Amino acid sequence: MKLLRRYQLVFLLPVIAFAILAAAFGVGLYLRPDVIPSPLIDQETPAFALKPIPGRDDAGLSAADLKGQGVTLVNVFASWCVPCRAEHPLLMQLAKQGVRIVGINYKDKPEDVTAWLAELGNPFAKIGRDDTGRTAIDWGVYGVPESFLVDNEGRIRHKHVGPLMDHDIQTTILPMMRKLQK
Repeated sequence: MKLLRRYQLVFLLPVIAFAILAAAFGVGLYLRPDVIPSPLIDQETPAFALKPIPGRDDAGLSAADLKGQGVTLVNVFASWCVPCRAEHPLLMQLAKQGVRIVGINYKDKPEDVTAWLAELGNPFAKIGRDDTGRTAIDWGVYGVPESFLVDNEGRIRHKHVGPLMDHDIQTTILPMMRKLQK
């Protein structure tokens, strides 16, 4: 009889282990990987000064460019990034609507980003080159594209991971911008 109970336990353990794993994976299905908390929310932007894209007449981008300019959408992008290409038409629409957008060009070849902007258009009021990726690390960027809303005082108020989609713009970005502009 004791031997029979041991064998029952041996067969029951894999069933219990499977049930625990199934529950863990089930919970994981409802998590949102695009919502990554940032310790920089409500903090001043990191100090940075990026060089301009060669052949452009702007002076690059620095932390000082984000203060006193109203609410600004900071977009970290690269010409080699496929999701960046997907979100680009929405950035162009936002720029036409008067949204101030600046770009941090992440680990890109200057000639590639110049060609990319010539092909797709330039929604950015200013662009800085992050050749080493150090500025992106300071901002807490996990990968491109990522976007940040920065208020008039230069504080990061929102972080969006991944490409911006129309739903994100209509339900989060524009309402938050309106709220911050008041």
